[in-house]
Amino acid sequence: MKSINVTIIDPIGIHARPASMISSTAAKFQSSVTFKNGEKSANAKSVINLMALSAKQGNSIEIAVDGADEDAAIEAIKKVMEEEKLI
Repeated sequence: MKSINVTIIDPIGIHARPASMISSTAAKFQSSVTFKNGEKSANAKSVINLMALSAKQGNSIEIAVDGADEDAAIEAIKKVMEEEKLI
């Protein structure tokens, strides 16, 4: 299992467009991908779950990836979040 902590910098937080991009990227991998914001956690392969996290600007999010392709998955998700200017 691999995990990283990131801080959301987007003033809107995780909204529909980046949630969709994260979800479609996570779905390409066998590994489970979980985002955690405080006490809330979400399966990153679900747009609805990601949006339900209510991750706002300044929130610290833990991204945990577990599975055979966890290294590639965590890097791909981090890249998408950087491209979407979330982190």
